[in-house]
Amino acid sequence: MIRILPVEGLPEVRAGDDLAELIAARAELENGDVLVVAQKAVSKAEGRTVRLAEVEPSDEARWLAGDEDPRRLEVILSESRRIVRTRPPLVIAQTRHGFVCASAGVDSSNAPEPETVVLLPEDPDTSAARIRQRLRELAGVEVGVIVSDSFGRPWRQGTTDVAIGLAGIRPLLDLKGVRDPAGYELHATVIAVADELAGAAELVLGKTSGIPVALIRGYDASGEGSARELVMPEERDLFR
Repeated sequence: MIRILPVEGLPEVRAGDDLAELIAARAELENGDVLVVAQKAVSKAEGRTVRLAEVEPSDEARWLAGDEDPRRLEVILSESRRIVRTRPPLVIAQTRHGFVCASAGVDSSNAPEPETVVLLPEDPDTSAARIRQRLRELAGVEVGVIVSDSFGRPWRQGTTDVAIGLAGIRPLLDLKGVRDPAGYELHATVIAVADELAGAAELVLGKTSGIPVALIRGYDASGEGSARELVMPEERDLFR
């Protein structure tokens, strides 16, 4: 049986906080658990925030902003490797990590203070590995860690959480060569396990509940890999 449990009682995360220590003090962890940590909590602990008062917008940012704050658009541009699509003030961008998402992951919601935006972690896989190692030291357990964020999807309404960083998790389950009950051999089925776990965890995290961490128990996702494996390779991207 798979259980998804919120880790409750966490304080507002601030720059410099030991996020793993905050989690270990409030969760009874077991070997094989998967912790899903919201990107905002990771980014705030790592100081990945920008005060808009310190931003000077460019002409491009002013054009893209439409009726919105051009300083926020300037931060989005600085976090982007390339702009994929725009409909001012909406920007779909590819981040330096390779993720394609709205606003290059720059977000004003749940920021630590007004007139502040939160950026994605510099290296979400490293962030996940750091939390995992620290939990090993503090609690003596081997767990998997996923750093999750909400992404929209082409041709589908609404957002869902996906894994943008991970450690101790196999990101993909390749079923090519496996036969179904009718004997048909699967030729192309690869399941995004890490994304499915992140999406499931979001059911207890929510956006306004103040719960940035969930614990998934009862599913063996142990393995090694990187969240970058979940990004479609350029040579297979039919829409680039």
